[in-house]
This record gives sequence, C-alpha cells and structure tokens, in this order.
Amino acid sequence: MRESTSSLKDKLVALAIIAVLFALPIVALLWMTAVPGASYAGPLPPLTPDEARLSARLRVHVTAIASVPHNVEHPIELERAARHIEQALAGMGYAVRAQPFAAGGEQVRNIEVVIDPASPGARTLVVGAHYDSAYGAPGANDNATGTAAVIELARNLADLRGKAAVRIRLVLFVNEEPPWFQTPLMGSYVYARRLKRSGEPVLGMWSLETLGWYSDAPHSQHYPWPLGMLYPETGNFVAFVGTTGSRGFVRNTTGAFRSAARFPSVGGTAPGFVQGIDWSDHWSFAGEGIPALMVTDTAPFRYPFYHTVQDTPDKVDYDRLARVVSGLERTIRAIR
Repeated sequence: MRESTSSLKDKLVALAIIAVLFALPIVALLWMTAVPGASYAGPLPPLTPDEARLSARLRVHVTAIASVPHNVEHPIELERAARHIEQALAGMGYAVRAQPFAAGGEQVRNIEVVIDPASPGARTLVVGAHYDSAYGAPGANDNATGTAAVIELARNLADLRGKAAVRIRLVLFVNEEPPWFQTPLMGSYVYARRLKRSGEPVLGMWSLETLGWYSDAPHSQHYPWPLGMLYPETGNFVAFVGTTGSRGFVRNTTGAFRSAARFPSVGGTAPGFVQGIDWSDHWSFAGEGIPALMVTDTAPFRYPFYHTVQDTPDKVDYDRLARVVSGLERTIRAIR
C-alpha cells in the first residue's frame, strides 16, 4: 500500500510539472500579446472631406518619392526624394533640420522638424519613417507610405506648435534598408544614439512602416509562428508591434488608437528573435532603452510586392492609409 501511494504521488507530481511546462508558454504568449480595448469591427465609415483631401495628398507624396528606386545605390533619386520631403515641410512653415553623415561614399541625411511643447520640460514623442527604398524596388508601400504619413502628420498637427503636451519630433530616416539595416550607418541608429546622449526625456518612438496595403479577402494575412493562433487571418487592420521591453508603450498606444480611430487594429509584443518584430527603425530606439514600436500593415506577412520592382504607387490603398493617419493624429492629440 505504501509503494502504491508513493507511486501515485510521483505520478501526480509529474503531471503537475507537465501541466506547468505546457501552461507557462501559453501564459507568456498571452502576456506579450494582450492589449486594451477592442478593435473596430464592421464597415468602415465614409471618408470625411478632410480625409478625402488627405488621401489625395498622400498619393502625391508617394508618387513623388517612390516612382523609382531611391537609396545609396541610386543617389540622385535619393536626393530627389529628400528634397521633396524638405520642400513639403518647409512649405508648412517648419524649420527643417538635416542630420548629415557619410555612407557608401555618399553624403546622406536624416530630416527632422519639431513641434515644440507648451512646457520646455515636456517629454518627447518621436514619430519617424524611413524614406529610402530597398535594392531596385521603387518603395511605394515600403516606405513612401510611412514617409507620406509623417509629412501629413506634420501638416495636421501644425496648430500644436508651442501648445503640445509633448515635444513631437517628426523624423524621416535614411538607410533603413540593406545593407545598412541594423548597422551603425542606419539613419535611425545615428539619430537614436544622439537623442539618447542629449539627455532629453523621451516618452517613446513610433516607426511608421509599410502602411498602405489592406485586404478583406479571407486568409490574406500571415504571421510568424505562433502568432497566427491569436490574430486575424484577414489583412484589413493596422498593427502596433514592439519587442517585449516596450510592452507598456505598445499597450498604451494601441489602446489610445482604438479609442480615437474607427479602423481595425491589433497590437502586441514578442522577443526580437521572432521574425519581423524588430524589422524597422524602432529597433534603433529600443536598443538605446527608449520605448518604441512599429505601426505597420505587417509588410511581408501581407504585402505580395514587398521588396520587389512591383512596389509601385498604384498598389497603395490611399483611402485606408488616410484613415490610419487620421487615427494616429487623434491619438497624438490625446496624449497628456
């Protein structure tokens, strides 16, 4: 009888250990991916007149920046894209600041404008996007859509100059794409290191990355394993993504967007080794200990023309991009 009781206890202990081992990954996955609020569901509301005008302006920017490849291997076209950005921002009355550095035998630059806060001691929100394209791709969705979004956020938030609750740094980064990706000559890496060294208090960073492709078709959305078990299979949403070190920032931003925008959204975090989680300029800021996230249509997990010569301006859904940009604007305005 004693041997039988002992054997039963051993089996129960073993079963308990197995249950814990199975439960822990599930609990960890739910912890990483849980965000507040509910995603908008149902038909999208009609574009407002302001959103219709925004859609048209976004198209102009994407077409001007990304009808041809533009990167260090195509320096004339890269310079043309930079000048379009600078002229657009200067035309809004901003003092445009360049952050030049050398890469690949060329002089390249990050481009920045600042919306100063009401209080000089306010924290900073960086909203950025890279404006270079990959290889021989024109880069309309990746990432002229993000670039155009930053430009139009600068326009729509201009009334906050000297009044904002936070300092808003709107930055267009060069050299996000290979061969510079996650190297010291990545534009956002250069920028994030200088910002960190300045001692300026930073609330966090948004990287606007590949924002213009949406589909209502079933099975149009894919994920790295195991995220597909938790997220929608229809690619009609915008995603707020970060590494686990930025979990609080991702949660707060996703919840705020859901309160402000009538557009489907998901949010969550994962370790950096999960495919795609740190594939943008937020990587540079997270590496400096600054909370950071990527706002994206999920790029290669949805967009069939990612990093190809077919990534052209006609592929972009400008109306849904305008809805996302309007939602981001309202989210920024709600920061206190």
